[in-house]
Amino acid sequence: MVVRVRLAPSPTGNLHIGTARTAVFNWLFARHNQGLFLLRIEDTDRERSKAEYTDNIIEGLEWLGLTWDESPVIQSHRVAVHKGAIEQLLAEGKAYRCYVNETELNELRAHQKSTNQAPRYDNRHRDLTQEQQQTFIAEGREPVIRFRIEDEAVIEWDDMIRGPMRWKGSDLGGDMVIARQASINHIGDPLYNLVVVIDDALMGITHVIRGEDHIANTAKQIQIYKALGLPCPQFAHTPLILNRESRKLSKRDGVTSINDFRNMGYNATSLANYMTLLGWSPPNGMEERFSLQEAAKVFDFNRVNKAGAKFDWDKLNWLNSQTLHELTSTELLDQLRPPWQAKGWITDRHQSDENIMWQKDLCHLLRTSLTILSDGIEQALPFFEPCDINDEAWKQLSCYASQLSLRQLLKELEVTSWDGSDLAIAKNILKVTCENTGVKKGIFMKSLRAALLGSLQGPDLLTTWSLLARVGKDQFRIRRCL
Repeated sequence: MVVRVRLAPSPTGNLHIGTARTAVFNWLFARHNQGLFLLRIEDTDRERSKAEYTDNIIEGLEWLGLTWDESPVIQSHRVAVHKGAIEQLLAEGKAYRCYVNETELNELRAHQKSTNQAPRYDNRHRDLTQEQQQTFIAEGREPVIRFRIEDEAVIEWDDMIRGPMRWKGSDLGGDMVIARQASINHIGDPLYNLVVVIDDALMGITHVIRGEDHIANTAKQIQIYKALGLPCPQFAHTPLILNRESRKLSKRDGVTSINDFRNMGYNATSLANYMTLLGWSPPNGMEERFSLQEAAKVFDFNRVNKAGAKFDWDKLNWLNSQTLHELTSTELLDQLRPPWQAKGWITDRHQSDENIMWQKDLCHLLRTSLTILSDGIEQALPFFEPCDINDEAWKQLSCYASQLSLRQLLKELEVTSWDGSDLAIAKNILKVTCENTGVKKGIFMKSLRAALLGSLQGPDLLTTWSLLARVGKDQFRIRRCL
């Protein structure tokens, strides 16, 4: 048997990290078993589905490296097939038209709430006579179509993560709606629990891997598989992704879409690595840093936890920083060039070899201090634009020793000019300045950093000075502080 799994997102929003993590687990399971990873766009919610969300989902999956093996299936293209399955269920007495209106449903819910009953449909229109149906039709009521779920039914499956699962039909909320309202003798828009069964069967899906919030849906869908005589896949229900308060991660937590992470400066390799760790533990001897291809070799559901996976920003930041730190200066420049160009700091036209080398040297200086790529914009700012001097730096610059040493430094630069290229010359100038002023080296170096960067914090000072000197910005910044 060839393993066939699928990701089936709804294009009602941007690709969410929960959906992306589900995609990662499906992709890893398929690759581990030499199977196929498929994509289906579930766009049957006509009001909320949008083409730009479909584009965002596809782009996000491609960015993460989660390639699919067959052309994507568009669910709305199969509506006629879905309705055909509903007609079969109606003909076999496994589904029926229900004329209960919203007022009656609200009354039922209110009664159940007042008597501390769990909300469920009471199946009141399950066995209507022809005369009763004609009465409702004459009133202008438009029916939904409900699938029969017997309270006595027992639904069981062996979940690949959670083990044996057992549900009673009485726990599923009564007969479920499988098609929206429509005029008599017509079938309204088919709904999720019906269409997902039909599509999975048509696509030959062997394993359904999705979040634990779908467990109740699985119990309902197994009933539909049986009613239609379709082969039932195996199921695996992954743990939810939780926020700091151990609640399900949601839009209220801020950053949740893959687009958000990408725009913040997280790279695809690290994000995919981290999503794999959200609920799955690598085997002994395997480091926490790995590629999707490396994880696929050892991935199985025996190492997937049942408990929710708490989102850990510190771990994601660490993984991302390690990836950035390993980039060569050329590779980092390739990633920073677009945002630097957007800022107007560098041109997209032909640049001299000298300019390109300067940019690479700046990348080499900043690389080990980056956590996310956008840090390479913030930290590069004082190398491209005049920087403000913060209060802490002004306090340092205002002391007598600072003023004395910086004035002397400018004098030494008049005697020994330095273009930023030979660091040995710079070291000697700094040494002579300290000797001629009697200012301690630590105070002098803090003062020079404050003058050049407007802050007491920053990367290696000698390299910083060298870069600024190479573009003629160092002495101006020193003079502005005197």
